[in-house]
Amino acid sequence: MPDPIDGVFAALADPTRRAILARLATGDATAGELAGDFPISAQAVSKHLNVLEAAGLIVRTREAQRRWCSIVPAQVRSVAEWASQYERLWTERYDALDKYLGRIANEEES
Repeated sequence: MPDPIDGVFAALADPTRRAILARLATGDATAGELAGDFPISAQAVSKHLNVLEAAGLIVRTREAQRRWCSIVPAQVRSVAEWASQYERLWTERYDALDKYLGRIANEEES
């Protein structure tokens, strides 16, 4: 069974989809409004929205004649939580490197 985060990262791999998410982070928008924000066709924006929706990063709701796109904060948060485990790892490694370089510098001064 594939890990759901795989689909999230696949969706985030495209810069246009990341830009759409950044736009939706400022507020909900219709597909038409989003299409006006990008130099691509409305059909291309719709395909990007389908990928984002399939990954669970956005939801679409219908209100009368309009379909609103909204970001799903919980799914975005899951990516941040996944990345945070690597942040701790790199912080530990950078701290160890800093200590090592400090020790070398002290030895050279002696």
